Amino acid sequence: MSDFVLIDGDTVLFMPTFGAATVVPQPGKLQGSGPATQGSKKLCVDGDEKNVSVPGCMYMTPQYCIPGSGTLKIDSLGGDQKASKTKTGGVAVLLKGGNFTAKFEVQSPAQQPTPSGPIPDASPQYGGGSGQFITTNTKFKGS
Repeated sequence: MSDFVLIDGDTVLFMPTFGAATVVPQPGKLQGSGPATQGSKKLCVDGDEKNVSVPGCMYMTPQYCIPGSGTLKIDSLGGDQKASKTKTGGVAVLLKGGNFTAKFEVQSPAQQPTPSGPIPDASPQYGGGSGQFITTNTKFKGS
């Protein structure tokens, strides 16, 4: 099944739910590294998703209601987001597809208020998140 090929500068949208944590997501951007281009923008290839990092996103959990912050990252692509046939430079291009799996890495822990002072969240990261790509490419499809 064919879908639009992702290109340099395309938007990465994260959903707010990461297990017990609720994140206030900010959009990220893909940086294409493929040798081929669409217009003047490089195509995104397998591995480019690993460079997406959106720091400074606020989060909290039901237990830790004083917000903390961290970084959103793509954990793994969905099965329909990597081309099986379309390649550039011998590497599969990335496709818009459905949803990818995301993770949230805690930098500044959320805190739980207590009479003796706030207690920080001990979780270094939260998984189970998801997100999707928004592409500006409306012409070039891959499969």
